[in-house]
Amino acid sequence: MHRIKLSISLLLIALLPVNAQRPKKPNSSEILESIQKLNVLASVLYVAAHPDDENTRLISYMSNEVKARTAYLSLTRGDGGQNLIGSEIRELLGIMRTQELLAARVVDGGEQRFTRANDFGYSKHPDETLSIWNKDDVLADVVWSIRQFKPDIIINRFDHRRAGRTHGHHTSSAMLSLEAFDLVNDKTKYPSQLEYTQIWEPKRIFYNTSWWRYGIREAFDKIDKSNMASFDVGVYYPLKGLSNNEVASIASSQHLCQGFGRVTTRGSQEEYIEFLKGKALDGDNPFAGIDISWNRIEGGKAIEDILKPIEENFNFSDPSVHLSQLVKAYQMLQNVENEHWKTIKSKELIAIIEACAGLYLEVSASSPTATKNEAINLRIEALNRSETNIKLISYKMTSLEDTILKNIQLSANNRINLEEGITIPNNINYTSAYWLNKKGTLGMYSVEDQRLIGKPETPRAVNVTFNLNIENVLIPITKPVVYRYSKPDKGELYRPFEIVPPVSASLRDKVFIFENDQQKDIEVVIKAGKDNIEGFVQMAYPNDWSVYPEKQKIKIENKGDAQTLVFTVIPPKNQSEGLITPMVNLDGEFYTKELIEIDYNHIPFQTVYLPSESKLVRLNIQKRGNNIGYIEGAGDVVPESLQQIGYNVTIIKPENISADNLSEFDAIVIGIRAYNILDELKFKQKFLLEYVKDGGNMVVQYNTSRGIKVDNIAPFDLTLSRDRVTDENAEMRILQPNHPLLNFPNKITQKDFEGWVQERGLYFPNKWSNEYTSLFSANDKGESPKTGSLLIAKYGKGNYIYTGLSFFREFPAGVSGAYRLFANMLSAGKEKVPNKKLND
Repeated sequence: MHRIKLSISLLLIALLPVNAQRPKKPNSSEILESIQKLNVLASVLYVAAHPDDENTRLISYMSNEVKARTAYLSLTRGDGGQNLIGSEIRELLGIMRTQELLAARVVDGGEQRFTRANDFGYSKHPDETLSIWNKDDVLADVVWSIRQFKPDIIINRFDHRRAGRTHGHHTSSAMLSLEAFDLVNDKTKYPSQLEYTQIWEPKRIFYNTSWWRYGIREAFDKIDKSNMASFDVGVYYPLKGLSNNEVASIASSQHLCQGFGRVTTRGSQEEYIEFLKGKALDGDNPFAGIDISWNRIEGGKAIEDILKPIEENFNFSDPSVHLSQLVKAYQMLQNVENEHWKTIKSKELIAIIEACAGLYLEVSASSPTATKNEAINLRIEALNRSETNIKLISYKMTSLEDTILKNIQLSANNRINLEEGITIPNNINYTSAYWLNKKGTLGMYSVEDQRLIGKPETPRAVNVTFNLNIENVLIPITKPVVYRYSKPDKGELYRPFEIVPPVSASLRDKVFIFENDQQKDIEVVIKAGKDNIEGFVQMAYPNDWSVYPEKQKIKIENKGDAQTLVFTVIPPKNQSEGLITPMVNLDGEFYTKELIEIDYNHIPFQTVYLPSESKLVRLNIQKRGNNIGYIEGAGDVVPESLQQIGYNVTIIKPENISADNLSEFDAIVIGIRAYNILDELKFKQKFLLEYVKDGGNMVVQYNTSRGIKVDNIAPFDLTLSRDRVTDENAEMRILQPNHPLLNFPNKITQKDFEGWVQERGLYFPNKWSNEYTSLFSANDKGESPKTGSLLIAKYGKGNYIYTGLSFFREFPAGVSGAYRLFANMLSAGKEKVPNKKLND
């Protein structure tokens, strides 16, 4: 679990609650903006591949200037990227990036959707991407999103014509969007979807082009733009006190785990969209010929006649004066036959009515979690802060069959507090990411329920629907149950209310490395999801391993408490790998999942349940040196992994780097992207290079070429590039088979590159001086060999090693060869030093 402190600008505070779960409380300006959007019946779907691909300037412009309902369809959740603020990778990183996207949409006013595509890492061609993703399934999901969202126009972030010249996921997103454009109105295509939605026909599809598509601005200025629409997205919003590009900057800054925090920008900025297909474009209006007023639906003109005057004569000092007209419009809307717009605009109208009345409705549980069949107390707060006649008729809870009648008059500013006790039903699902509930493939998540596909989150399991009589019209308002609490140093806080198993089990590490045949004690943490847990724990493990004792009893009295058990694991004599899983037996039922909590200030608290399993690796490995200094970069588990094979690892804070405190280490390791994110290294690099010159051994893991904080990342000329090898099974050709680094203390062979995950490596150097020796050559299919994955140079008495090999991915996966090769890098130059002396 991680807790971090983030500095938030005043502009961001103006748009986002400080606490990510705090309920919205719109002010008058925000209410008017909602009414303005209520009076526009237009939809835009923006399509790209990953979190951070979206153009927040254009999304914000469509949402806040055009007032169109705007959504971003990200084909993936960004699981394959890196994490600059923590150690979460893969599925957990996808959880974080999903929440960061939702935070961005809160700022720019958009909505968020996904497909089942799994971000498996960088791909160099759409042919590879679509074979791993399962093209037909992802195409079906794009069609599903269009049919559900029903956009008037679609805008692709990427160019479908650039196969092989950019990220394969990027090009694939555009290709699939363009193909889906022709399929969504065909009843014979994915007909099972039509049980839950209808066919649709978007009017136009565009490509969001820019000068960067042509390399330089001068080249873009010269092209024929007759097939493009353009508009200034730098408009100023007086109701916000911000320009559109300021809003966009704040939105994109929500992608903190990708290092997208940035300063805001202002002023005119032209945006271009190239027409691709559909109804011919006429001028710069992408909605030309499309009625985006209430007139587009039968019965809409009468509703517009009520709502337009409210927009034009909005009462900022007392929005409640508009309630009678808003309620009348809501009542009329319920008679509209167009179910799509009726559903959307009813939801918007209810939120506006709630805001104009100053209604505060909240349901807070007595605990942040509950198990099935557990009794929970709910505290209900209802408050009407207007003079409008409002009565709480009843409310209906998810877990109760009957509606609870109340008939309570909500008089002006008179808070009503109610208590209800509920028992969580046995048939309710545990709270977790729906796309992780079933094991998927490398390229696809498995989701069986069509209605869930595309949703950014799993719908909350426990809700309360309040049935209110407002101006003699019955209006339902649904609220999720939350957990509201306070801390002396933080004030009022909110957490989602979650349904959890009665018990969870987790192992301290995801990989246990046994460098010899000596036994190890491993800890299992059992956490209670309810009071009075009693049972026993046993382990599932490979046949050639042994675990003692066979089982252990657990007894935990209080919900939320944990008990730690120690099991002794005895490895086989020879190299072996397998999985170990704790199994908790409660009354004959086994529980084998672990509770993972993701806790950052900028996103809601997240609870994830995943199979509790760790990898056991009996490894034949030798090493020299014992004391390793590690300078952390953008978040990885390399230090913990090195400790697994017996190294004594000390984390060195950049500010503490000095000649004296470096000399005690047998090797120094620089974490991934440290030179991109640690400003202090600009002043400390001289000490690091002096350490090498005096006989030290330094291993530098990958950095990107953009944003290097130091003048010289290495003692000799070395140029970083974007070269990478994405095929984790690509042949690793050994260029210097007799080099000491490949022979001491472990003989490195092709076998050490078996079982690698996601990629071989990334951001390799592509130019270097003669002082360096390149040890490997590798390439993806159809590409030239890349020889910069691991370079070593003698500098003074020591060794400088730069590597773009993805050890930060291989270590958590327990890849044996990665450990052996890294041990050799740490042992460089120590061929004549006895093993025993350095390991004592």
